[in-house]
Amino acid sequence: MGTPAPDLDSRRDQMFPTLTAAQIEVARRFAAGEPRSFKPGETMFALGERNVPSWLVLEGAIDVVRRDGLGHEAHIVSHHAGQISGEINQLGGRATLAEGVASEQGCTAIPFDAPHLRALLIGSADLGELIMRAFILRRVGLINADNTGSVLVGRPDDPDLVRLQGFLTRNGYPNSIVDTDTQEGRDLLDKLAVPVSDLPLMICPNGTVLKQPSDAEAATCLGITPELDANKVYDVIVTGAGPAGLATAVYGASEGLSVLVLDTRAFGGQAGASARIENYLGFPTGISGQALAGRAFTQASKFGAELAIPITADKLHCDETAKDGGFRVDLSNGMSVRGRTIVIASGARYRRPDVAKLEELEGAGISYWASPIEAKLCAGEEIALVGGGNSAGQACVFLAPQVEKLNLIVRRPLEATMSKYLIDRIKALPNVALHIGKEVVALDGDRAKGLQGVTFRCRTTGSEHHCDLNHLFLFIGADPNTDWLDGCVDLDAKGFVVTGRQGSAPLETSRPGIFAAGDVRCGSTKRVAAAVGEGAAVIAQVHAYLAQEVTGA
Repeated sequence: MGTPAPDLDSRRDQMFPTLTAAQIEVARRFAAGEPRSFKPGETMFALGERNVPSWLVLEGAIDVVRRDGLGHEAHIVSHHAGQISGEINQLGGRATLAEGVASEQGCTAIPFDAPHLRALLIGSADLGELIMRAFILRRVGLINADNTGSVLVGRPDDPDLVRLQGFLTRNGYPNSIVDTDTQEGRDLLDKLAVPVSDLPLMICPNGTVLKQPSDAEAATCLGITPELDANKVYDVIVTGAGPAGLATAVYGASEGLSVLVLDTRAFGGQAGASARIENYLGFPTGISGQALAGRAFTQASKFGAELAIPITADKLHCDETAKDGGFRVDLSNGMSVRGRTIVIASGARYRRPDVAKLEELEGAGISYWASPIEAKLCAGEEIALVGGGNSAGQACVFLAPQVEKLNLIVRRPLEATMSKYLIDRIKALPNVALHIGKEVVALDGDRAKGLQGVTFRCRTTGSEHHCDLNHLFLFIGADPNTDWLDGCVDLDAKGFVVTGRQGSAPLETSRPGIFAAGDVRCGSTKRVAAAVGEGAAVIAQVHAYLAQEVTGA
């Protein structure tokens, strides 16, 4: 959603701009209908309601409030004549994060549903910039505010609570935690009559209480996932909302293609978990992966791409071609969707070393990314980080200032695998101990107590070293996420998708109409900029395929 502004009060005029009479006349040409009048106190949009239009006020006002799952409420703003309601959820018809009622003077306003709102943003460059900036800042304001969003109840270090917090945070949804080890937490459990065995809880803004929810259950409660039409045939189905998938969505949707993007967890993929990306063109001071991905997500939504999170592509049916109504993809929610073309941008899964107890301790001290959530959990402690690539270097630089000591475990000298600017920065960190030629061989602890210790072994001498620590970060590469393809396209020996066979487009697979972009593709450069470039380039090749399909050439 962009980088949080340090002082939103100073940007209040940008958050809640007032359109001029001339701008209102321009906007009216894109309206979804005639002006509507509301009586004083009448609800114009309810918290958690889907497909709510943005309202451009002509007379009176809209009083907007935010509310968290415990019923705490706070006034956000009163939209007066010339001001428009909404935030980025309105671009895709997702559930609202606030509630609006007509003021005591009543309200007369013009509706802009999602398609008409997007038409306004695209059809008028000046108004589009003004409204998009306002919507982004409003979401940032909700994320930074108290008394808004979901309330997570449990121990802050509970692996399932950490997972939920990560899911909400990565997707740009406000949330807060009530620690059940505090008196407030114990009182809340007594009030809800919920046993400790049901933790963690998620209390949605509408008051619904979920016990030990999955990411999909949390998304359903919040209205994150769009309502898909099983009868629709998309021009492009993109599997994966990492940099390649988001670029495909932006360029495809902006050129008029109907685009559906699927992702199992959050927009941004592995890049979205990067604390800071400093070698991406155009950001000399760096940008967090989440901020970069959030901007791309908002861009794709602006152009009308549908982004379905968290929904996984479980199986691709390639025996049904575009002429049969599109390639069919089975989804994790039990539905199937069809696309005239498929862009495989499913990236890669975090590689896991073959060490006992690893799966048991994932999320209970072992992490594959380093976000502010994990950094807070390990603050002031001794930790270990395994990996020598740029992702590992970025995580090391991010975590080291917040911990007592960081043990960096690598198989080879950093010069063989990491960019020089990161190596130089790591060498300047006084609390980083570099261990070259070592690997993890044993883990101590269990799911209940969490990670208690790690044993490392020197690969040349066989000598072992044990560290008592509670947090281990693994950045040892990734394996291609291609199991769901079910033999539809050719893969190389390592499971990456082969593209550019003789006579085909460079990013087209062995199956015409199915393309691949980003880390999942054999021979791709594992960099954010390269993935974005491939995501953009693949749309030109999709257009060529669709044109050929129409002409029958």
